[in-house]
Amino acid sequence: MPANTTASSAATGSAGAKTGRKKGRRARLIVIVLVLALVAGIGYGTFWSVTTVRASYPQTTGSLKLDGLDGTVDVKRDSYGIPQLYADSDADLFRAQGFVQAQDRFWEMDVRRHMTAGRLSEMFGSGQVETDSFLRTLGWRKVAQEEYDNVLSEATKKNLQAYADGVNAYLKGRDGKDISVEYAALGFTNDYKPTEWTPVDSVAWLKAMAWDLRGNMQDEIDRSLMTSRLDAKQIEDLYPAYPYAKHRPIVDQGAISPVTGKFDPDATPSDSLGSNTAQGATEGLNTQLSALSDTLDQIPALLGPNGNGIGSNSWVVSGDYTTTGKPLLANDPHLAPQLPSVWYQMGLHCREISAKCQYDTAGYTFSGMPGVIVGHNQDIAWGLTNLGADVTDLFLEKVSGDGYLYDGKVKPFTTREETIKVAGGKDRTITVRETNNGPLVSDRSSELETVGQKAPVTNAAPDRADGYGVALKWTALEPGKSMDAVFELNRAKDFPAFRAAAADFEVPSQNLIYADTKGHIGYQAPGRIPVRLKGDGMMPSPGWSSAYGWKKDPVPFDELPYEYDPKRGYIVTANQAVIDEKKYPHLLTKDWGYGTRSQRIDDLIQSKIKGGGKISTEDMQKMQMDNTSEIAALLVPELMKIDVPDKSVREAQKLLEGWDYTQEPDSAAAAYFNAVWRNILKLAFGNKLPKELRVKGECLNVPRAGGSGPVDEQRRLVRECGRRDADSAQPDGGDRWYQVVADLMDDRNSDWWKAPKSGRYEPTENRDQLFARAMEDARWELTAKLGKDISTWSWGRLHQLTLKNQTLGTEGPGLLQRALNRGPWNIGGGEAAVNATGWNAAGGYEVVWVPSMRMVVNVGDWDKSRWINLTGASGHAFSAHYTDQTDKWVNGELLDWSFGTNAVTKATTDTLTLKP
Repeated sequence: MPANTTASSAATGSAGAKTGRKKGRRARLIVIVLVLALVAGIGYGTFWSVTTVRASYPQTTGSLKLDGLDGTVDVKRDSYGIPQLYADSDADLFRAQGFVQAQDRFWEMDVRRHMTAGRLSEMFGSGQVETDSFLRTLGWRKVAQEEYDNVLSEATKKNLQAYADGVNAYLKGRDGKDISVEYAALGFTNDYKPTEWTPVDSVAWLKAMAWDLRGNMQDEIDRSLMTSRLDAKQIEDLYPAYPYAKHRPIVDQGAISPVTGKFDPDATPSDSLGSNTAQGATEGLNTQLSALSDTLDQIPALLGPNGNGIGSNSWVVSGDYTTTGKPLLANDPHLAPQLPSVWYQMGLHCREISAKCQYDTAGYTFSGMPGVIVGHNQDIAWGLTNLGADVTDLFLEKVSGDGYLYDGKVKPFTTREETIKVAGGKDRTITVRETNNGPLVSDRSSELETVGQKAPVTNAAPDRADGYGVALKWTALEPGKSMDAVFELNRAKDFPAFRAAAADFEVPSQNLIYADTKGHIGYQAPGRIPVRLKGDGMMPSPGWSSAYGWKKDPVPFDELPYEYDPKRGYIVTANQAVIDEKKYPHLLTKDWGYGTRSQRIDDLIQSKIKGGGKISTEDMQKMQMDNTSEIAALLVPELMKIDVPDKSVREAQKLLEGWDYTQEPDSAAAAYFNAVWRNILKLAFGNKLPKELRVKGECLNVPRAGGSGPVDEQRRLVRECGRRDADSAQPDGGDRWYQVVADLMDDRNSDWWKAPKSGRYEPTENRDQLFARAMEDARWELTAKLGKDISTWSWGRLHQLTLKNQTLGTEGPGLLQRALNRGPWNIGGGEAAVNATGWNAAGGYEVVWVPSMRMVVNVGDWDKSRWINLTGASGHAFSAHYTDQTDKWVNGELLDWSFGTNAVTKATTDTLTLKP
């Protein structure tokens, strides 16, 4: 199942069952293709084109009656279809937001709510049963309901209800074909009809966001899988320590005050912290988690491949160093490329601010959720990036028929039954079992029953028998207040109010940056971050011992790092370490991003400031498009020293002469270097990893795991084929691998540089021999992909972006994809560049995550702010606003972002009045 799809199977059952599902799905897709051919007017008359396509387009002018309104609401759209709403009460504002988002994006909203509730089978049939089963086991919807019932404020619940009322007002009296063309297609294979929206549908979306930003769970699995082929020292080589001396953390001063017990940006850290250091391995509990990893690959990752690429850039510069004299704030979250974009641009304006109507804010929203997620109001601006806190742990559980072992006694499971309704099929009922460490994710697949069978454990561990179960402990499975935080951020007027909102932003844990019209800038690390009793979350823990697990209370908010008007005059967050672990007592994570993007942004700001210049809005925009490759700067000087005998390879090597390490789409040098980098990684590391981490279908003859002694080499070799999806395989080439290679550069004879004989290649014994072989492999790889003539090579021809409709456009016959999908575009930038158009080096060069939007906020002079979305405002496949921002996004352009009443009026092309 491709990431982000909902029309394919997460099947992990028998081969026969998979074949049956594939045939059934194929038949449905053929029907859908024929329908969409009619819809698009391909080869048939115009009846379908007019009645079906246009029937779902929103009304954007004139007036409409909207039940429940107390007064009129004006919806003003600009030439890109971006709406600005004007109302006289909070209830009217959010009711109108629900109505307008449903006009443009209801299909997307409907699919999302079915995903978060584990109800995809109701829309897409039996192929989604196992995905639904896993999601029901996690219980996102269940937790969202608990949040709504027991935790969220009354004001938040009123806003959520008003939003739901607006969505339902739009749905009232409309058939599926009147809502979106996808329903017209789905109607030929399924009698599914959209149901009313509920407030909990909105709350549950935050669980999907939290899942995709959950931290180091994949690293925890990968490290465990590596134990089948690598020893502890080798695994340590592949997960090096964060380079604090080279890459500045977000907060470089301050500590928890011994007087107040709170974090103080001016306090001096103790010399003897030590409490966040690893407390030893988890009793040797490493496990074969390939089945769990395979299952996780099937779960819709709505925001992108988890781990290596998930991230973002944000930075804010004080007015002391800007041309405007006020702060400038930039943000670009890195998420999976989607069609439509995960973001929806919108303005929410009270005509007059009062107790009855409290909002005047604009920015990027999520379709299906009220409020603004990232943006600004009259007084402050804010941005966010993923903090990457370790908020998940896997626990091995000794499971018996009646329960699970805990401190020598069998405890009964907490159980619940879940019924999965299946379009065109019989209902399925599953039983979810939970331990005190969370739900048993190993119950959801016959393959997962084998998890833990080969786990090396100490003599103190219980007998493994048929293997251990696997439970997932995750902060997002506890009810929280993140939905409250959204509205609090939207209303905040100063830094104390901003921090108060951040205190409720519990999951996902995000770096929040801040600027206000009085010239202040700031940062806050929020989130519910667990405190472990023992261990460091790097490997699965023993669930049968009370020595492990989490303390009842997370890290106190008052002890989380923050900054306010730091002396350096700017703040950069780009998924680097928050604070030096030697200066801070709490373990946030050991799996930070490695700081390549953050340090590049820091260097660009410093170069401008030290040169006596001031930073402008245009400078911020240029920084967002910076595509310099740090790993190229490290490797190219060494690659140029290598004597290459082959004339054709030498011709490619010369492309690197004088290259400035920028990755423009027309650069032949960038194409060749990235191919060399990919092949270095494959030869040095990828071919040495276990099959569970390598790309699915790529096969190697490898030594038997654990083999030793004078055994004939051929007898020791076994044929192993990779199992991992291409966009999550290793080595992915992210900046962790930059650090791995940087640490090994001076050790020219390291065992990592040794590669076995292969075909016409002799074994490599040192670094330069492996580099030479990688240069040759890259030459012939690009010859096959781009042609023999290197003058025709370009990075953009390799590094392409295709936008895929995230439901019916992710698989199936070409006609279906052409109807719903757009692209490809040749793209510059690259992995771990500021312009982070990420690609997975193990899987290929295709763009797998992107800056999903870009914004530069001109604080105080709001109408001079700029923004762009990846796609467009509309989710309707044939709308003029489906992808009307994409070309500009590709070229690094930004649109004017109107906020004030006069500027919005000037930019307005369509006005719709909603009346009671």
